[in-house]
Amino acid sequence: MKRILLFLITNIAVLLVLGGVLRLLGVERLLDARGAGLDYWALLIFAGVFGMGGAFFSL
Repeated sequence: MKRILLFLITNIAVLLVLGGVLRLLGVERLLDARGAGLDYWALLIFAGVFGMGGAFFSL
């Protein structure tokens, strides 16, 4: 149980740091200025689901 809890905490921390860094670097504003029309949060959630799924599968 402890291993799964640490796994979840680590993956959530990585997603939060990645989201914060991208926001600080202004990636969201850059994409909006270029008219990319990319949903930044949906992409982050998509990456999190597949990242956690792959990591859980490797356990």
